Amino acid sequence: MSAVQQGPAVERGGRPARYTAGGGVVLVAALAYLPYLVDTGVTQAMVVFFYLAAMALMWNLLAGYAGLVSVGQQAYVGLGAYAVLQFSNWGVAPFLGVWLAALACAVIALPTSFAAFRLRADYFAVGTWAIAEVYHLLVIQDSSLGGGSGSALTTLSGIDPVLRDAETYWTALAVAAVCVLGCFLLLRGRVGLALTAIRDDETAAGSAGVRVGPAKRTVYLAAAAGCGAAGGVVIVSQLNVAPDSAFSVQWSASMIFIVLLGGIGTLEGPLLGAALFTVVQQYFGADGAWYLIVLGAACVPVAVWLPRGLWGVVARATPLRVFPLARRVRAASPTAAGPGR
Repeated sequence: MSAVQQGPAVERGGRPARYTAGGGVVLVAALAYLPYLVDTGVTQAMVVFFYLAAMALMWNLLAGYAGLVSVGQQAYVGLGAYAVLQFSNWGVAPFLGVWLAALACAVIALPTSFAAFRLRADYFAVGTWAIAEVYHLLVIQDSSLGGGSGSALTTLSGIDPVLRDAETYWTALAVAAVCVLGCFLLLRGRVGLALTAIRDDETAAGSAGVRVGPAKRTVYLAAAAGCGAAGGVVIVSQLNVAPDSAFSVQWSASMIFIVLLGGIGTLEGPLLGAALFTVVQQYFGADGAWYLIVLGAACVPVAVWLPRGLWGVVARATPLRVFPLARRVRAASPTAAGPGR
């Protein structure tokens, strides 16, 4: 027998990834059982957390990994909400309409991306906001969707409120779980490597053979689908939609704040930021605009002294990684081979 030297290899999975997968399944199962244990006030607060987390994950996917800073993701939140309303008018169950709304937003985002990607840096950010306003104005012109005053989602009004809240909760949980899983799988693959290169230097990435356009478009469509599904959850939880609120830039402001607070460029950060934002909103939302002023003031020192957010502090202090995205090189090792000739 002779030994053959096996070259170094890149590992992406390993034990941490298996722990994440197993823990994720247990956590989702436990959360799915929550409506049987708590009252509707708790589940309604969790619905807010789920759709905010989904939105923040999508914005982080764009800005934190692809370097595409958008202030127009409210376009797909609004389009997702109105898509659920339109599908409901066509006889589609609203909870099924949430998933169809995600697909519809991805389809709409495809031609939109060709216009948006003609812009760079600050112009891209402003351009996405302008695109959102265009969609806002188009929806207002459609009288079948309620025009400027919006419309109610009447197809859910006849369902028992407790059952409706539970189904809304499960749909929101599923949307958040799919967004987390989708981001995790996307970033662990070739697209994740391409996005890292594009974020650091788009020109150099293109020169090195990275397919910049397809990678950015993949992320843009994924973010549109995720925000569209979150917008669908918003309308089924509130049972009505109005264009000014559905297309409000406040959605993008919330996404940006959550990501900066939790930690940009990580998957853990948006989840942590969404949890903190939801708690503050639930306890201090009745104080009106004051809690927003406090949140904005708190964001300044975080951005200055904690550029990697709160999760960055945790990551520096401990080896804890909930979502192991990093790759490591496995050293070469000899393997046994059959007798040579």
